[in-house]
Amino acid sequence: MAVKKNKYYTVWIGVEPGVYDSWTDCQLQIKGYPGARYKSFPTREEAVEAYRGNPSDQLDIMRSILREADRRRRLSLPVIDGHTDYTSVPDIRLDAIAVDGACSGNPGRMEYRAVRVADGAEIFHVGAKTPLIGTNNIAEYLAMIHLAALLEKAGDTTTPIYTDSRNTFAWLRRGCSRTSLQPGVDTQPTLELLRRADLWLKEHGPVRNPILKWKTEEWGEIPADFGRK
Repeated sequence: MAVKKNKYYTVWIGVEPGVYDSWTDCQLQIKGYPGARYKSFPTREEAVEAYRGNPSDQLDIMRSILREADRRRRLSLPVIDGHTDYTSVPDIRLDAIAVDGACSGNPGRMEYRAVRVADGAEIFHVGAKTPLIGTNNIAEYLAMIHLAALLEKAGDTTTPIYTDSRNTFAWLRRGCSRTSLQPGVDTQPTLELLRRADLWLKEHGPVRNPILKWKTEEWGEIPADFGRK
């Protein structure tokens, strides 16, 4: 019987653009994402090359950046003391806390944090000083579980949590994370955080606080965004 060959998937437009080793991981980036752009390749080298630089493949990305800039100009929310004032947007819960993650590479240097929507105050920031190697999906999930654990410890089940990560919603529904991050000296601290997060979710979940989707297309980047896109 013929051995089924692995395929590699390049995602140009999706939750987290990059190169993925499985169709399952690729689907997490494109399912339900408006205007998702992706393609399969027989080798990782071809997938990486396609992601890095074919000008025609990058055209849609540039268009999406221009659309985002235009949307920001239309929204024109005021900035007070360095944070965006959302009081003029009735649909945004000002009593909420927003979480987000950032990663330089896939995998690469990773960090995550939580920020109050009302005043932009940072509640925690992990990975800023102590290097962590992981992915953006992992960072966003860890931020969610970290905040959920803090709120539970404080006896707070009412404060809403905003995330812009479809992958985080998927992992919460699943009841644990799912990552292809390989074990190693550099990734061990991240994998240990992920193990502890999954254990917390298993023992304390589901998260009792309202988990809300941040509408990036309407409101701009989530308050906890690192501004590196």
